[in-house]
Amino acid sequence: MHRYHRRVTHDDIRVPDGATCTLQGTTVQGTIYVETGSTLKATAVKVTGNVQAEGSKLVSVTKRSSVGGSIQVVQGQRATVSATTIEGDILYDDQTGAVSASRNTVGGNVQAFSNTGGVSFVGNVIDGDLQCTGNSPAPTGSGNIVHGEKQDQCANL
Repeated sequence: MHRYHRRVTHDDIRVPDGATCTLQGTTVQGTIYVETGSTLKATAVKVTGNVQAEGSKLVSVTKRSSVGGSIQVVQGQRATVSATTIEGDILYDDQTGAVSASRNTVGGNVQAFSNTGGVSFVGNVIDGDLQCTGNSPAPTGSGNIVHGEKQDQCANL
């Protein structure tokens, strides 16, 4: 397990296959890569780049975090992003467990494609579009302010 604490700055961080990484108040001047079967728990972090996960067990970015790029979580299990400012997009694609985004400010789009564990979007402010396609069950949520379009399965959120 990797732990990074407050007032610590790192360049890119790679969470190796099957590992757990907990970040608390950490600044990442680059991108966080979350690999197969691994877990990222990031609280009150500042990431200048992206958060990218493929095949991960859990990605959690919460509590006054900020991401200068996008959060992309694909072909994994569970993910949650809450109370975070994201300058780019949030993408959940082909996740088998529950995924959620709540109380975030998103500069780009929020997208959910082909997820099978449940999708929830609550109380987000989204400058771009809210796009949902091929999720089973259909996404749930409310209180989202979308400056672009609400599309497909997310039309009523």
